[in-house]
Amino acid sequence: MVSASMVKELRDKTGAGMMDCKKVLTEADGDMEKAAELLRERGIAKAGKKAGRIAAEGLVATYVTDDKKVGSIVEVNAETDFVAKNEEFRTFVADVAKIIAKANPKDVEALLATKYLDTDKTVEDVLKDKIYTIGENMTIRRFDRFETEGLIESYIHGDGKIAVLVDMAKGESVVAKDVCMQIAAARPEYVYDKEVPQDRVAKEMEILKIQAMNEGKPAEIAEKMVQGRIGKFYSEICLVDQPFVKDGNQKVSDMLKSNQAEVTRFVRFEKGEGIEKKEENFAEEVMKQLK
Repeated sequence: MVSASMVKELRDKTGAGMMDCKKVLTEADGDMEKAAELLRERGIAKAGKKAGRIAAEGLVATYVTDDKKVGSIVEVNAETDFVAKNEEFRTFVADVAKIIAKANPKDVEALLATKYLDTDKTVEDVLKDKIYTIGENMTIRRFDRFETEGLIESYIHGDGKIAVLVDMAKGESVVAKDVCMQIAAARPEYVYDKEVPQDRVAKEMEILKIQAMNEGKPAEIAEKMVQGRIGKFYSEICLVDQPFVKDGNQKVSDMLKSNQAEVTRFVRFEKGEGIEKKEENFAEEVMKQLK
């Protein structure tokens, strides 16, 4: 039995129409992944569309040392956008990013146990204080840290909505800033195509072949079309293969080459990505308060 909620979930995930979603879910006996695959094979859904809505509040922040050799990135979530604009909360998030860079904790649990700057308290102690004084639940969700022989640069977009950290083996800071903005805007997943897992490439090629055959092309022609279309797949998910946002006539790889620059790695955090925020019925919430 295909429920309305299943149709809605698949529609949110793929961007396909309601009737298309219902049809493939029925064919797939309710298997969400198989249904999404069927939509893609028929050219109805876009590749790589992220499941779930970005709904959690809070901030992402970065910290880079003055010598550009160590950098950190962190996401701290709160319940409302109002708290994300609170100066006390913003200072706390910035301090946590600095602590990560300096102390190099291995995970969130270790970070919470780390001393908070020049105090006798731990990060967890201060977090609990903030929860008490600000009046909202807050959590440190994730972080990353780079240390390099090259150069580290960062970028914050949308007043703490998107944060990017880039490690450059070669290149100037101004180029690294451009790379950060590219990553913020174009959402690559890898630096180079060789980093993409082979099973993912094989799956993509299989889907592209089925798409071509569904267009009426013979199998041998479909195979050749796949070789041409796989390049578009790489240009969407690999940084160096993407069109450069500042000049669409060249790829990022061309821009890097002309500036004798090289990207080693990057990380991009978007506030709340992958977190489904519970939807509240406002009328019901008011009635709860009255009772």
